[in-house]
Amino acid sequence: MSENKFTHLEADGKVNMVDIGNKNITKRLAKAQALIVLSEEVLAVFENEDLQTKKGPVFQTAIIAGIMASKKTSELIPLCHPLALDKCSIKIGINDHKEVLIIGEAKITGKTGVEMEALTAVSVAALTIYDMCKSFGHDIVIKEIKLLEKTGGKSDFSNK
Repeated sequence: MSENKFTHLEADGKVNMVDIGNKNITKRLAKAQALIVLSEEVLAVFENEDLQTKKGPVFQTAIIAGIMASKKTSELIPLCHPLALDKCSIKIGINDHKEVLIIGEAKITGKTGVEMEALTAVSVAALTIYDMCKSFGHDIVIKEIKLLEKTGGKSDFSNK
């Protein structure tokens, strides 16, 4: 935090929505990730049945759920501004450690960033995969939900 204060708190400690009225309109981008550890049994089903479970195509369903969630971020997180996103995309695959890697990206041309939209997208995509795979067991672990990068606004950030 560059100013060493919580931007969503007033001096008296009451919560508030940040006033973005005087901010400049800029191109803003945020990328986030989530990792999921699945059992060997579930990974084998993905390899043998083209990412299908009885509930349907797991990764494609998670992508749609994540994109839908990114558009509803302000309804889920109380002090987020409602945004008209220029783009939201999600990519899902299996990494070298046999974990499901979800990368989400949100873009906007506006007065506030889209970090929360990218983080919400990967979080809900991960939860969707959990929901669709839990019939194999509840030993699924969702981990490392984090912001990878943000550009636009006052400062840029990279955590790659």
